[in-house]
Amino acid sequence: MTKSPGPPQSGRGDHRIDPTLPDDPRPERVWYTSYGSNMHLDRLAAYVRGGRPDGAAREYPGCRNPAMPVRSIPVELAGALYFATESPVWGGGRAFYDERVDGRVLARAHLMTAEQFSDVAAQEMYRQPGPDLDLRDVLRDGRAVLGEGRYETLVCAGQVDGLPLLTFTAPWGMTDVPWVAPSPAYVRLLASGLLAAGAWDMDTVAAYVAGCPGAAEHWSFEDVTDLLRDEA
Repeated sequence: MTKSPGPPQSGRGDHRIDPTLPDDPRPERVWYTSYGSNMHLDRLAAYVRGGRPDGAAREYPGCRNPAMPVRSIPVELAGALYFATESPVWGGGRAFYDERVDGRVLARAHLMTAEQFSDVAAQEMYRQPGPDLDLRDVLRDGRAVLGEGRYETLVCAGQVDGLPLLTFTAPWGMTDVPWVAPSPAYVRLLASGLLAAGAWDMDTVAAYVAGCPGAAEHWSFEDVTDLLRDEA
């Protein structure tokens, strides 16, 4: 089995992840756990408040509740991040999460309402925000496939402070699709979002991003470091 760089870890700092699934099938608040561009709060704001972020080809309607997350924390998930398919926004590979692969994924968990998570997920699925997602299956089983689209599979990676860590990814596995190199703009946004979390230094972030499948064949540690320095 292919492994992502580094050993698996269950959390970061004081934010230890309880790997068990939560008991409450209808939580009012959840941790939306982003491993891609929404780790950057400016980018996330477009999904929450609505609008067109810099470099985006589309405008987002935003959430029914436009309040930004009350808290964002760095976390390390068990699994692997890889880049695949072709993003019409960024012109390169998109980030996907495979929790069934050994490794670690650096991420940011944003505390928001379950309604807001439903609305963010709908926008990533190219749907209109509105109906609340039924989270019972993913909270019971850890994974729920809602459709064949590239972000239409929900994953619960455990819980922090008694609230579920929820994210979305593709229904396929990391080795089931060709890997595609991410664009410079996408790498910059992803890496700077991680760096802004405050838990990892520049070298750690650059090594992590450069080592992910899809990026590893095209991006070096030095390349990612240069992008981060340009951002600063």
